[in-house]
Amino acid sequence: MHRLSPALGPLWRAVHTRLSSGLPVSRVKVDGLDDDQRAAIADLLGSARLPGESVTVSLADLDEALTEATGEDSRQVVTRLVGPIGDRAGDRRRASDDRARLREWLVSHPVVRAEPALDEWARTVRASRHDLEQVLRVLTALPADGVPLPVFAERVLGDTHALDGTKSGNLVVKALAALYGTQDRRALWEQAGIGHDQLSSTVLVAGFRPAGDGAVDEVLRVCADAGHATALTLQQVRAGVGSPGTDVWVVENPSLIALALARFGNRCPPVVCTSGWPSAAAMALLRHLSATLRYHGDFDGEGLRIAAHVMARTGALPWRMSSADYLTAVADGPPVGRVTPAPWDADLAGHLTRVGRTLAEERVAPALLDDMATG
Repeated sequence: MHRLSPALGPLWRAVHTRLSSGLPVSRVKVDGLDDDQRAAIADLLGSARLPGESVTVSLADLDEALTEATGEDSRQVVTRLVGPIGDRAGDRRRASDDRARLREWLVSHPVVRAEPALDEWARTVRASRHDLEQVLRVLTALPADGVPLPVFAERVLGDTHALDGTKSGNLVVKALAALYGTQDRRALWEQAGIGHDQLSSTVLVAGFRPAGDGAVDEVLRVCADAGHATALTLQQVRAGVGSPGTDVWVVENPSLIALALARFGNRCPPVVCTSGWPSAAAMALLRHLSATLRYHGDFDGEGLRIAAHVMARTGALPWRMSSADYLTAVADGPPVGRVTPAPWDADLAGHLTRVGRTLAEERVAPALLDDMATG
């Protein structure tokens, strides 16, 4: 086999780089050649003239010269002298395919499908499968019941510092921002039930007559018999609340509690109010109750996100929250704001976007109260 000149090193490196692109190669350019390197290339190619400091070599001519001199083509020579030839174009395609598969897995995950406000986050987030699996574990466990962040992180991920300024923590915060519509990190964690003390987080209820004999159950019965609402603290919810019946009506706005008490007095059926995005106390109560939960809220962008959140996290059923309910009752109202899909009604978000007007819960209160009356 013909011994190749060491001065051909720049040529082999240039050929290796071009072949490793994974794209078709017909010519290779080599720059910055000294006199010995120029002479070696001219000698290999059988050229009577020295090339310049930069030369473009035909790969076909190079293959022909190498086959005659060594019995190997360009690919074989550079693999032997430089190393294995890569496939950058193929690597990019495979990486793109991997990202597409990961994105499809994420957007179809039950946590994301249950709360479509997370869809855009899922389609744009860049992270490994391992990191995303950790984030989904956290989102599944949220909202928390008022525990500090380190306690929650230890409970869910086995590391007290797993969510404190870490990549996983930042990814969770971005997901919560997509869900709750704010960028305030502290507010996001609080909204997700992290860091509340047991007294400041409350939930408004009415008509609760639990059968238990605990102190909270007794207070609830006294208030129900008097036709009063009760604001339960997270501490009281954690102490235990007996089931108030087989059906519990869940509303978004406190005015619905007031209207229910005005109509039913001490005969008010069990009602829970989330007061917008539900507090840690509200979520703890709804998750605890062994009853059928029926949820109603405002028909606007935020109302759909709250409804999807409550239904996904508590198993509540939609109550007069269909496209027909919206289209029948909507009139003039404020703009609906940012609208995301409603998992319980595939057409509802489109109707809100087209009509563009909010249907406040109070507008349909008479129908809601009639439902409560008939059970």
